[in-house]
Amino acid sequence: MAKNRHFAALVAGTLIACGLCVTSSAQSSYYEEDPRTFYAGPVFGGNFTQVDGDNYAGYSKPGFNVGGVLYMHMAPKVAASMEILFSQKGAVSNIVKNAGLTGLIIQKYRLNLNYAEVPVMLQFFDKRKSHAGFGLSVSRLITMNERADVEPKSVSVPDFERDFPVNKMDYNFLVGANLHCWKGIFFNLRFQYSLTPMRKNIDPRFGRTEQFNNMFAVRVIYLFGYNSLR
Repeated sequence: MAKNRHFAALVAGTLIACGLCVTSSAQSSYYEEDPRTFYAGPVFGGNFTQVDGDNYAGYSKPGFNVGGVLYMHMAPKVAASMEILFSQKGAVSNIVKNAGLTGLIIQKYRLNLNYAEVPVMLQFFDKRKSHAGFGLSVSRLITMNERADVEPKSVSVPDFERDFPVNKMDYNFLVGANLHCWKGIFFNLRFQYSLTPMRKNIDPRFGRTEQFNNMFAVRVIYLFGYNSLR
C-alpha cells in the first residue's frame, strides 16, 4: 500500500526532525520573551485510527490531522487551548474473515470518515514549556465512504451509508502531551476516543451493535512568537 508507506515516511521524518530540535534546544541558550496571553499557530500531522466494534483490530487506517490552534494562558503554568481541525478517521483491513455462520467471506474492508473537529483542552506546563492536558472535542462528519469486498459475489451487500449511517456528530474525550522542541515548535502525541457510539444497529455480519472511533494522532505544532523559557 503506497499511500501507507508515504504516510509512514512522513511520520518518521517528523519524529527525526523533533529529535534534532530537542538536541538543538539542549545545546542553545534560552530566550526571554514578554508575557503574552494568546498564542496561535498551525498544526500538521496524522491520525492512526480504528473503529471499535467492526470485528477488526489495529490502528491501521492512516489519515491527516491538520488545522490551527489557539492557546490562552490563564496562569504561568496553565493554559486553555482550542483547535479547528480537518481530521480523517475510519478503519481498513485486508484480512480475510468469515462473517459468522452465514457463509459470507469478507476479503477487504475500508471505512473513510472525514470530520471537521473542534477540540478544547486544559494544558499544564513544566519549566521548559513542554505540557500535557486533557479535554473534549466536537466533530461534524463531512463525508463518509464504506466498502466491503465479499465472496461469494452473489451475496447481497448492504448499502452502508443508507442502511448503517454514521452519526453526523461525534463527541470525544482526548488526552495529549506536547514536547517543546525549540522556540515555537512542539511535538504532539494525542489519544482520543468516542464518548458516545458513532453509529448503532449494525448488521451482525459486519460488526457489533455499537461502534466507536478510537485513534492516536502524531503532530507538529508551531506557535508564532513563542520562545523557550526557564
